[in-house]
Amino acid sequence: MKILKTLSSVVLSAIALQLSSTAVFASSMLAENTAESASSTVVTASDIKWGYLNRLRGDKSPGAAELWGDRTQNVATGMLVKFNKGFYSPPHIHNVSYRGLVIDGLMHNDDPNAAEMWLPQGSFWTQPAGEDHITAASGQANLIYLEIDSGPYLVKPSKASFNNGEKPINVHTSNMVWLKGDDVAFVKPNSGVEVSPLWGSTIAGELGGTLVKLPADFSGELAVDADEFRVVVIKGSVQYQTAQLKSAQAKSVTDLTSGSYFYSKGTFSHQVTSSEQTIIYIRTNGRFTVR
Repeated sequence: MKILKTLSSVVLSAIALQLSSTAVFASSMLAENTAESASSTVVTASDIKWGYLNRLRGDKSPGAAELWGDRTQNVATGMLVKFNKGFYSPPHIHNVSYRGLVIDGLMHNDDPNAAEMWLPQGSFWTQPAGEDHITAASGQANLIYLEIDSGPYLVKPSKASFNNGEKPINVHTSNMVWLKGDDVAFVKPNSGVEVSPLWGSTIAGELGGTLVKLPADFSGELAVDADEFRVVVIKGSVQYQTAQLKSAQAKSVTDLTSGSYFYSKGTFSHQVTSSEQTIIYIRTNGRFTVR
């Protein structure tokens, strides 16, 4: 079974120390605002428009909603996918690799003959292109964030399997290694904020993905400077407010619950408050600071 039992805190520390200043959230409407050269977009969970992952199968298919990109084209894409309890796919492959993060429920993604290992909220896995596998769901409600670096995203039969050289991993949320503010330069010490780099690079100008855990009653500034900065709320919720954008609505407080999404380009400084412990996923080629 493909299980990453633990991640080395020494390696993660070395990775994370390369990071410097970036941040987390922006406005509240399903729209785009521009402040000089900077721009941002926010999609709240209630604004998401749902369709089907496999449009030809209709309601027999898992639900799907693209937060950004277009899975039918050769572009990077991030989408939400929801599964009914008891969903169990036949063995299959994909033509492109993807990453998955569990937002709700219990998910199993592994070789067809592997013993079940249910991944709860906050867990992470990767699925290499060409590798035969199954996907199953066991929670009352099951929701994941799925991300590809290129498309289109296709499902093909197992007989088309191939080895693309990548190795899959499953990381149960209990096996995540979290770095605190004292361990990294881009988080204020004693803030209670923790980070866990997941993939890619942490060097400015190169893409990577990181989980950020905000403690209950967190209130602070999150600053970002990046050409691409994408955020998905994985667990909990945040209240966001900024005066940087010109829109009056952008200055109001917006609740972003799990499944909500934010994108920005350029330099932003935002106020974020969390009344409960909250985990967000960040995909960026820039830097961020939490203070």
